[in-house]
Amino acid sequence: ITFDNENMDYATFDKKVHENSMEFIPCVEVFNNPDAFGTDGAGEFEWLSSQIIAHDEMVKNIRANLSFFGNPTLLSSRPKQEIIEQNSDDTAQRPSISSQSGFNSNFDLSSSTFKQDGVRKNRGQAYSRVANPTRERLEENLAALDGAKHAICYSTGMAATTALFQLFDSGDHIIISRNTYGGTYRMSMNVLKRQGLEFDWIDTRDPENIKKHLKPNTKLVHVETPTNPLLELCDLQETSKVCKEAGVYLSVDNSFMSPYAQRPIEFGVDVVMQSSTKSLSGHSDVLGGVLTTNDETLADRLRFMLKATGGVPSAFDNWILLRSTKTLALRYQKSSDNATELADWLKDQEILDRVIYPGLDSHPQHNIAIKQQRTPEDAIIFGNMISIDLGNLGLRDKFLKNLKVFTLAESLGGVESLVCVPYNMTHAAIPEKTKLEMGITETLVRLSVGIEDLADLKEDLIKGLEK
Repeated sequence: ITFDNENMDYATFDKKVHENSMEFIPCVEVFNNPDAFGTDGAGEFEWLSSQIIAHDEMVKNIRANLSFFGNPTLLSSRPKQEIIEQNSDDTAQRPSISSQSGFNSNFDLSSSTFKQDGVRKNRGQAYSRVANPTRERLEENLAALDGAKHAICYSTGMAATTALFQLFDSGDHIIISRNTYGGTYRMSMNVLKRQGLEFDWIDTRDPENIKKHLKPNTKLVHVETPTNPLLELCDLQETSKVCKEAGVYLSVDNSFMSPYAQRPIEFGVDVVMQSSTKSLSGHSDVLGGVLTTNDETLADRLRFMLKATGGVPSAFDNWILLRSTKTLALRYQKSSDNATELADWLKDQEILDRVIYPGLDSHPQHNIAIKQQRTPEDAIIFGNMISIDLGNLGLRDKFLKNLKVFTLAESLGGVESLVCVPYNMTHAAIPEKTKLEMGITETLVRLSVGIEDLADLKEDLIKGLEK
């Protein structure tokens, strides 16, 4: 793009950028210096971009300056230093910038530290590992979605689970669902067990079975419902009663359902963990984790753990998640509707040994799904995860090779449909004998159903299952 020095103003510049489908981050230094466009009256966009990057202060405040993109008067009417100071340090002034510019988005405040007015006199934040305005907005958002008073955000789902388990001391006992996420097993058995924590991996479908495994030193029962990848369900209300009677905390990994489809705190659960990488994000473009609770003491301890161990998410990742939660209901409902239709079709395919989906009458805990898997409008919802067993490695490999819409990849909950083999992928860390005892075979395939057109997804599966 070539710029004419004599005729260049903000409106013209903005128009040229958008006509060329390009995104430009304004630099105060360049806008206050007309000569920056070239002494001959013209310059190249690439050259201008390189000049912007060259400014250390601009790089430091690059996202903060995005707030001025919608209001050129802020660029010309205020001194550069005042703008930089207000954007990077003065969070108390941040809302006024938004109101002046009319920006219709939450801010990504990527500042690692914040100006203080005196010793022990900060303006709400001092250092981003401890607190960041963007993270605080996300935590308020996620707490509201879960019906909780507190939310603590982490850099990944595993960071969140690890922080929760690290609340307990050497000699304490934790009970965990037997076919929970493989990363939870790896962290527990290869890291925290060495530090003296004790773990039992049990079938948590029956609350009485949980009760039988409680010990005097049991401090936490951690369940997944549905479990990964066998989609076993735990009756949250009855399990909560068992844990409360024993004086034991109950935590739930709710990554498969999201707060749109299941809110465990409503059933008396103490802590809810979610990998926000999954349905909360929904676009496979960010990592994150969150713990929500109504227990103020637990929340304070978890915040201290975050501060002490440093598993914090970046402000940009928080901003991306704030964007994503706005469409959670639309995305999750569509993907769940797709999964329900596909599962109903898959159950009639004789080539499959097993089709596991809570929405099928054949699922042994179908009634528990009806009881606790509900949208905020109290409509029944069965989720976007299906597991199928092809019973033969040759058929499995042919199925995976023939798929075009479903992508072979780890993770789940995105707008795009994914397929994985838990035995070799998500649950590779679990001993072979344990996997087979649980029913996680090499031919078991997990489908994370996205929001694509249902006919396209069904056609893809038909081609995958062709003999």
